[in-house]
Amino acid sequence: MLEPSMRWFGPDDPVRLAFLRQGGAQTLFSSLHQIPYGEAWPREAIRARREEIEAAGLRWSVVESVPVHEDIKTGGGKLTSLFANYATSLRHLAAEGIRTVVYNFMPVLDWVRTDMAFTLPDGSRSMRYDPVHFAAFDLHALQRPGAVDDHAPEVRDRAADWWNGLDGPARDRFIASIIDVFPGVKWNLTLDDIRAMLARYAGIGEEQLRANLARFLDAVLPVAEECGVRLAIHPDDPPFPVLGLPRIVSTAGQLDAILALADSPSNGLCFCTGSLGARPDNDLPAMASRFAGRIHALHLRSTTLEPDGSFHEASHLEGSTDLVAVLRAFLAARQSAEPVPFRPDHGLVMLDDLEKPEGITPGYSAIGRLKGLAEIRGVLRAIGPR
Repeated sequence: MLEPSMRWFGPDDPVRLAFLRQGGAQTLFSSLHQIPYGEAWPREAIRARREEIEAAGLRWSVVESVPVHEDIKTGGGKLTSLFANYATSLRHLAAEGIRTVVYNFMPVLDWVRTDMAFTLPDGSRSMRYDPVHFAAFDLHALQRPGAVDDHAPEVRDRAADWWNGLDGPARDRFIASIIDVFPGVKWNLTLDDIRAMLARYAGIGEEQLRANLARFLDAVLPVAEECGVRLAIHPDDPPFPVLGLPRIVSTAGQLDAILALADSPSNGLCFCTGSLGARPDNDLPAMASRFAGRIHALHLRSTTLEPDGSFHEASHLEGSTDLVAVLRAFLAARQSAEPVPFRPDHGLVMLDDLEKPEGITPGYSAIGRLKGLAEIRGVLRAIGPR
């Protein structure tokens, strides 16, 4: 029922296909990162990537992702052509036998961390979100209007102290670690770019952002249904507002609202335990059970939640997320026999990967993910159907 998978960023990924297969993956989550957002994916490019993956003894089962252009999220620009291009990409993917497509609807930044190399007690490295450090970025680097109202006074004071303790190069490295870590692609964004992107969301709240998602789904779901493609929206990361932007994929209630936009098997979820687990009021086993029939892909990882609102990514079977309980609940509730691909989401930098950080995409080192995949496969062998 669950297919062990890995994410692969394409020919430039330092983790080779053979290594992923040796680690136990059967299928892959991959994308054509070279194609600009909003353009249609040529069938020939999809076929070339599929054949490359299959030549290594693997199968391309999930697209992660076909990005949603910012114009679609803000509701402005040439929406008709953007919708048509997205639909064309879905048709071309289906024609090549790839029928699960992950996407997200996060405004401006796909995900946010404040430390890409947080050292754990055993010497391995993780990624971490610290609300004080993020407030320093928001208030002192970005200098976003209205930011002062989004951070508690004690957080603002600590953020100022921390920011003032950084020299110029340290500030530059910190800023880059927040605004230019899109997996698989480098945009070389600047603070002015972020300011311009944020300005486009002026006046857009949760209700309007959800309406823009509904308009997108109205345009592309008929094509997805026609082609047998399952769309799977990824949760917000982190699952709470940042930079004054609305969030619509963070809670069980918000997932309900998205699924209610279209009662279609093509309107589904990518259930990411790491993203949803960064919010302590999310009951992940209950959510995995509740949404089991509409979950088309699984991202499995754990985060360790700290009392001050910080969190860092933990080993897959440690931290604050009980992946065993999540998987048990999902398997018990899932009615369909159709396979669901899962991948270990992110992984610690450990062992000799610690000596080769250059070129490693944050969260996507080889050894930490292989450890996670092995642990999850062991859990599934123990609790899954015989």
